[in-house]
This record gives sequence, structure tokens and C-alpha cells, in this order.
Amino acid sequence: MDELEQTILDYVIDEYIEDGEEIGVESPLISAGIVDSFSMVSLKTFLERRYKISIPDDKASPEAFDNVKSIAQVVRDILG
Repeated sequence: MDELEQTILDYVIDEYIEDGEEIGVESPLISAGIVDSFSMVSLKTFLERRYKISIPDDKASPEAFDNVKSIAQVVRDILG
């Protein structure tokens, strides 16, 4: 796991995971009900501010934001 994935995972755990639950970089977030549409917007905003990027809505799909690995890839693609 790289620094980007760790940052995203830490944010998701801090914001959306209840005590005792464990997730990893490939754990489903949206399809498992951990992240909903409101939370996804919050996560997108966090990433945009943290990395000074703009994530187009078409890149912030439920599929792309369903696990930490795929979210990190979206950010990497934008950062180039």
C-alpha cells in the first residue's frame, strides 16, 4: 500500500467506519453500504482539497469510488 492509498484508507476509517470494523484497500465501500452518495461527495471534496485537483463528476462514479485502490487510481490519473 502506498502513501496515497493509506491517506484514503485513513480518511474512510476515520469518517465512516464504526469501531471494530476492519477494511482494506480492496474492501467494497459503496456496494457494501459503508459510503453513500453524500459520503462520496465528502470524500471527493477531501481529495480535491488535499491534492489540489479537480475530480470530474464522470470520474467520480460509484464504480470508481467503490474501493480505496480504485479511488487512488482516479487520483493518480488526474495527478499524471
